[in-house]
Amino acid sequence: MASLRKDPLNRCLYKGENYRKCDNRYSYGYTDPLGRRKVIYANDLQELRRREDTLKRDQLDGIDIYAAGRATINETFDRYMSTKVDLKESTRSNYTYTFDHFVRDDFGKKRLIDVRYSDVLQFYFFLLKERELSLNTVGTIHGLLHPTFELAVRDDIIRKNPSDKVIMEVSKRLGGGTGRRKALTVEESHAFMDFISAHPIYYHWWPLFTVLLGTGLRVGEAVGLRWQDIDLEENEIEINHSLVYYPEAGNRTSRLHVSTPKTEAGTRVVPMLEVVKEAFILEKEMQLEDGGLNKTKIDGMSGFIFKNRFGGVPNPQSINDAIDRICAEYNRFETLAAAKEGRNPLLLPHFSCHHLRHTFASRLCEVEDNPKVIQSVMGHKSVVTTYDIYADASPRRNKESFTKLATKLNGVF
Repeated sequence: MASLRKDPLNRCLYKGENYRKCDNRYSYGYTDPLGRRKVIYANDLQELRRREDTLKRDQLDGIDIYAAGRATINETFDRYMSTKVDLKESTRSNYTYTFDHFVRDDFGKKRLIDVRYSDVLQFYFFLLKERELSLNTVGTIHGLLHPTFELAVRDDIIRKNPSDKVIMEVSKRLGGGTGRRKALTVEESHAFMDFISAHPIYYHWWPLFTVLLGTGLRVGEAVGLRWQDIDLEENEIEINHSLVYYPEAGNRTSRLHVSTPKTEAGTRVVPMLEVVKEAFILEKEMQLEDGGLNKTKIDGMSGFIFKNRFGGVPNPQSINDAIDRICAEYNRFETLAAAKEGRNPLLLPHFSCHHLRHTFASRLCEVEDNPKVIQSVMGHKSVVTTYDIYADASPRRNKESFTKLATKLNGVF
């Protein structure tokens, strides 16, 4: 039904149509199939309505193309994403970035009905060998493609999902490797932290890395900590949000945003070790000596604990870059020192912030026998994840267990 609103020529404007007095133009606002708000403009009402009719036909044609199986992987992925109405904005942005960066410009242009199991297999090996991606990253891409194909199966567009069991086959051909993160050894952890604490340039990283290694926090949780989130008297850290770094909708520029935990397990209270408490106190002292505490505001939040050299909150990539620089310099010094002293060098492997979380979890598993306690401290959604880490810690625990067993048996056999 026509709206009561009218233009200067007394013509009724339909729903979505508007007359702009500022420039004497007409506009039509609508929501596209992906749930995005769009606007088209015209100098007169007749031209606007011709554009409206074309737009509606194009949208119907898009549905027909999909139903006829002529849609591309790209179009089907966009359709799949439009059904994920409950995704966090940060998650949606990451999904879209990953697909656009690795799939959309080549493999994504294939027609849906033309894709076979072998095509997906070849594409994954192309990503591994030619683009030198890790198996974990390919697994993330698979996590987007598989449900995209599955949507087409459920819509009766294709009979089978061509990506079924492809990632398992890739892993099998690579020798069964899953790309599982390895924890640092006790010796490696000590070498890394000792080098930082005594270094004239890198010493300011000591508080942050102490918190990461001493709490097992995700890096977004750590950089998102505010002074009001820690209790230095009760020695507790409350985790109720994190910071994520992602591009805003329609904008290629990325920035930090506040994100609430995806699951209830992510909201938790973590006990504070004495060394972690010292790290917080030292961080505050260093900032007060260097111009004051962090005054950054992110999505209405302020009072963040950690501060970079520009006065803002450090983003995760800058922390990983710092790890790379520190490890490279440590390994150079250690190689020279070991040669002079006639011993084998203790070199640090390549690792990231998440390895520090995994390292803390492994140390915790070595002293804690109850996986539910570990799950609670780490904020794992599933205890299965906890058991995977628990298994990684088993070599050291095995030796301790057999030592205890030998004492208990006391020569029985």
